[in-house]
Amino acid sequence: MAPRPHNSGHYTINGCITSQFEQHIRAITDLPFGSTQLHCPTVMINLLGELWHHGEPDWNRLLSDPRVKLHLYDKGAARPGRKMGHFCVIGETIDSTLAQAEAHFKRLTKA
Repeated sequence: MAPRPHNSGHYTINGCITSQFEQHIRAITDLPFGSTQLHCPTVMINLLGELWHHGEPDWNRLLSDPRVKLHLYDKGAARPGRKMGHFCVIGETIDSTLAQAEAHFKRLTKA
């Protein structure tokens, strides 16, 4: 049990009516819960420290798509396995959104 917002649910910031962060505040302040309904299909891809092996990744490869939302955690030094951020892709169907997210990640990992 993790009585806090968890990184596996960060997609809720971009994909849901009420994010896990807002829901957490509602819970601890005894407010009514919000809707967890999805706005649209959303895929989240974690960004691990390996991506920084050759320096700062080229975020333009992601941010040129208006359906991509980038979240960097400002953790300082990147190292293998360390979660440095994530990006979410929002789309029309789960299959097309997943394909878009995978394609973006593949382009991002090319040096």
